[in-house]
Amino acid sequence: MESLLLSAQIAWVHLVSKPKQTLIAMLGVTFGIGMFIAMVSMMTGLNDLTEQLAMTSSPDIRIYHDITTERVSIAEKLNPGGITYVHHQKPKNESIKVRGALKMAESIRQHPEVKGASVLLNSQVFYNYGPVQLNGTIAGVDILEEDKLFDLKSKMKEGRIENLITNQDGILMGTGLAKKLNVRAGDRVVITTPQGFTKTLKIVGLFQMGIGAVDNVKSYASLGMVQTILEKEKSYITDINVKLFDFKRAKAIAPSLQQAFGYKAEDWETANATMLLGVIIRNILTYSVAITLLVVAGFGIYNILSITIHNKLKDIAILKAMGFAGKDVKQIFMIQSLVIGFIGSVMGLIIGFVLSLLISKAPFDGGDFLSIDHLPVNFSSTYYFIGIVFGILTTALAGYLPSRKAAHVDPIEILRG
Repeated sequence: MESLLLSAQIAWVHLVSKPKQTLIAMLGVTFGIGMFIAMVSMMTGLNDLTEQLAMTSSPDIRIYHDITTERVSIAEKLNPGGITYVHHQKPKNESIKVRGALKMAESIRQHPEVKGASVLLNSQVFYNYGPVQLNGTIAGVDILEEDKLFDLKSKMKEGRIENLITNQDGILMGTGLAKKLNVRAGDRVVITTPQGFTKTLKIVGLFQMGIGAVDNVKSYASLGMVQTILEKEKSYITDINVKLFDFKRAKAIAPSLQQAFGYKAEDWETANATMLLGVIIRNILTYSVAITLLVVAGFGIYNILSITIHNKLKDIAILKAMGFAGKDVKQIFMIQSLVIGFIGSVMGLIIGFVLSLLISKAPFDGGDFLSIDHLPVNFSSTYYFIGIVFGILTTALAGYLPSRKAAHVDPIEILRG
C-alpha cells in the first residue's frame, strides 16, 4: 500500500512538472470522448425518431391479398412433373379484396399478443382545389379502431377524429397536403378516383404524423364513403392493419397469421427494410468515426508518455538504484496514463453533454421528409458510460507499452551515460 502511495506521488510530480504535455494528452482524450458523445447522441436520436415515426404511421403487421405471388399454371396442375411450355403468360384479372376481412379482424383481436386490428380500404385519388390538382391517397377506415392502433387523437392539429363519424362526406387530411392545397378545416375539396368518379368532400380535421411521405399525400375517410366512391360493395376491404403489444414480435407472428388466413402478412421490418438498412449504416459510420477519435487520442497519450520516459531515464535509473523494482516503475507510468484518461474522459463527458444540448436547441427544418423544428438528440446514460469506460481503457493500453519499457531500463547503462 505504501509503495502504491509513493508511486502515486511520483506520478503526480511527473504530471505537474510538464503541465503542457499533460494538458495536451488530456485534451486529446477530452476531444475524442466529447465528439463520441455528441455524434452518437445525435445519430441515435435521429434513428430513434425515424423508427418511432415509422412505427406510429405504419402497422406492425399488414395483411393483404398479394396478387403478385407466383402461381401454378393450369398446365402444371394437369400434368404435374411433366414438361410445360408457357409463352407470354398474361396476369389474371384478380381482385385485391380480402374476403371475410371483418371476421378475420375480429379473430385477430383475440390473439393474446395483439393490441388491435383495423380494416382498411385504400385508394389512389386526385385532390382538386381550384386549379390545383395533386396526386394522393385516401384511406377508408373505422376511425375509432384506427385510433387504437395509431393514436390519431394525439396527432390532430385541427378538428377531432369523431367529426368523421358525424360527417359521412368528411375527410381528415394530412397537414402537408392541406398546405399544398392551401386549405384548412371547414373547407371543401373535390377528389377524383382513377375510375373517374368525382366527389366533393368537407375537411373536418387535419392530422400530422411527422413524416412527409404520409402528411403530404394521405387523408382518412369513413369506410362506407370510400366504398361508395370506388363503387364497391360494403364488404370490399383491401387491408387489415395489426398492432402488437411488442412490435419486435411482428416478424415471428406474421408467418402464423399468413398460414392461418391464407393472405400475405407483411411485418414492419420487411416493409421498412430500406429505412432499417439506413439506420444500420448510420450507426456503423458513427461508431467507426467515434472509435477512431478515441484511438487517435490513445496514440497521443502513447507518444507523450514515451517522450516523458525518454526524458526521465536518469530519474528512472536513480529510482531503480534506490531499490525500486521494475513493477514499481511500471506502476508510476500506468498511474499517469490512468489519471490522464480519467480526467480527460470526465471533461469529455461534460463537453459531450454541452454539445448535445446545443445541438438539441439548434433550429432545424425537416422539410418535406420530417416534421421537426429541432434535431433529435438521445441523452441516454449508456453512451456516457461507454465513453468513459472506452476512454480509460484506451489510455490504459496507451500507457502500458511505455511503462513496460520503463520497467526494463537498465540503471547501470543509464548512469554510465
